[in-house]
Amino acid sequence: MPAVNLSLTPRPAAVAAPEEGALVDRFGRVHRDLRISLTDRCSLRCTYCMPEQGNEWLARNGILTADEIERVATIAAAAGITTFRLTGGEPLLRTDLIDIVARLARIAGPAGPVEIAMTTNGIRLGEKLPALIDAGLSRLNISIDTLDRERFHALTRRDRLDDVRAGIAAAAASGLRPLKLNAVAMRGVNDDELVDLVEFALAHDAQMRFIEQMPLDAGHTWDRNTMVTREEILAALATRWDIEPVPARGGAPAERFVLDGGPATVGVIASVTAPFCGDCDRLRLTADGQLRNCLFSLDEYDLLPVLRSGQGDDAVEAILRSCVHGKLPGHAIDDPSFLQPARGMNAIGG
Repeated sequence: MPAVNLSLTPRPAAVAAPEEGALVDRFGRVHRDLRISLTDRCSLRCTYCMPEQGNEWLARNGILTADEIERVATIAAAAGITTFRLTGGEPLLRTDLIDIVARLARIAGPAGPVEIAMTTNGIRLGEKLPALIDAGLSRLNISIDTLDRERFHALTRRDRLDDVRAGIAAAAASGLRPLKLNAVAMRGVNDDELVDLVEFALAHDAQMRFIEQMPLDAGHTWDRNTMVTREEILAALATRWDIEPVPARGGAPAERFVLDGGPATVGVIASVTAPFCGDCDRLRLTADGQLRNCLFSLDEYDLLPVLRSGQGDDAVEAILRSCVHGKLPGHAIDDPSFLQPARGMNAIGG
């Protein structure tokens, strides 16, 4: 009988002591991951992220250039950042994406060369993937919330499911591993497809990851009482597989669970009901040059004036360290005083 064992809490991974000068906040968290949003624009209009019409896009002259992204990334790598994840909006819409990947892939920090990852909806991925791999891309996360065409159209307001599936097929045929597929679990939308989505991922040699819906929609309509929780996700999967948690999660956002003894796993990102703030090692850089120390932060640290006023790298690093120092112990979504960020997910970066 399939079952889920939740009695084993994943143990923190053993991590090496931080290098001298590393980005360590007031709570001892060492920051090694910088998520770089390349654009707020997207080829889809997912209901949990942005409205279909009336979006106010960032001004073109306010978007970080490839030179500016490279400069910030070089400074961050010297301070111990080891992974850059390119996000959006949809990063594949950035016309100089290949050049940006190549520039970042040449950067090395105290621990050696950095790793370049990307989160994408997969549309047009097939045609760009060979050049991205040649430029130095090493990992991919692809979003797919449903396998049903009508649902996909209703959810994203675009009839592009075939394009997404083609992108996933191209990624599966490539050598990029691990390959991860992301789905936001939504009640009454795709909560009856969770097993099917895992089966789809396994057929593409990928790990399925389910994400609790978070308060990051542009319309601010999120309701905790209607979201699909971690426990509900795992209970649904336990109707098909025996599930055991993988220990040593470390700073990864997803808890991983072994299916039927392995080697296949599934991930659950439970930012709302089981937050992992105590081990968070991530910072975010928005497309318009704002540093954020938390996805749900109400504060931003503006790099753009420093980058465009001729100030030296020390000034950029000072803002980076100030951002890390200002990080709170957690996002407090469950606190009655919680306020949703003014920006939607597409403007913050995934």
